[in-house]
Amino acid sequence: MSAARCPDLFGTARTRRAGRSPPRRKTSEGEAPMPPATPDLISPRSARVLAARRLAKRNFRGKERLFLAEGPQAVREAVTHRAADGGATLVELFTTAEAAERHADIVEKARDAGARVHLASDAVIADIATTVTPQGIVGICRFLDTPFEEILAAGPRLVAVLAHVRDPGNAGTVLRCADAAGADAVVLTDASVDLYNPKAVRASVGSLFHLPVAVGVPVERAVEGLRAAGVRVLAADGGGDRDLDDELDKGTMGGPTAWVFGNEAWGLPAHVRDLADAVVRVPIHGRAESLNLATAAAVCLYASARAQRARGGSRSAAEGRKSRES
Repeated sequence: MSAARCPDLFGTARTRRAGRSPPRRKTSEGEAPMPPATPDLISPRSARVLAARRLAKRNFRGKERLFLAEGPQAVREAVTHRAADGGATLVELFTTAEAAERHADIVEKARDAGARVHLASDAVIADIATTVTPQGIVGICRFLDTPFEEILAAGPRLVAVLAHVRDPGNAGTVLRCADAAGADAVVLTDASVDLYNPKAVRASVGSLFHLPVAVGVPVERAVEGLRAAGVRVLAADGGGDRDLDDELDKGTMGGPTAWVFGNEAWGLPAHVRDLADAVVRVPIHGRAESLNLATAAAVCLYASARAQRARGGSRSAAEGRKSRES
């Protein structure tokens, strides 16, 4: 019987006998793999668990170019995502027996994709996960950011640029808003939070795997590159001299647009506002003092998306991806 070599996270390899599959159990939807009866990882001190846990730290993530995806939603998106080189994004899966039973489809897809699957104790999952109440399933994924030049070459019509955004939860939520609005890409500047921070990954609720994201781009380069690609660059700022409602009424929002969003506390620095083609504020019609970053981003991105649809013309790259996937 021949043996197939399967890649291992830490540069070693395991052997899987060709033609041999794990035990299967009957479910309402057919057959699914039966997980082992006892965990194969029970000690938080094992080398594999320690290496996975270190991915909570940015320097280790950058060194290994790997990050954590926690919970069934993120792992389900990861297991179907393919890296730029065609390989699997998910390389390793840790799951409790209960989670493996509840999410048997994820476990089966992970095995089919060649990921190394571990049945782990609750203590191991709690040690790897960064949440207070982990959901019993954690994946280790390859970095998936896209070179900025590739985003420009694709002819984007709607882009979110995060400049000086330091809160990972906000960054992930803006990414989710951009995905929902049909944006073609998200760009994180070099002064923004790490895309692969566990809080950012969780806040994106799987959207991290849906659209191209460039990281570490100097804001000047981002603005210059987008403008050269025919994209109008708008800075979103509460002190802007243009009103979003007025811009919509004047019909100026229908072309390719990139929105630049700034820091949660102090907004965009003056030099970043000066780089933009216009500085636009979201009007406050009630008594609220301001909107938080994610809410303002959602308003701006949906306003542009609606104006672009009303104008017609070429559809966005995001719509093209959705069409190809359907």
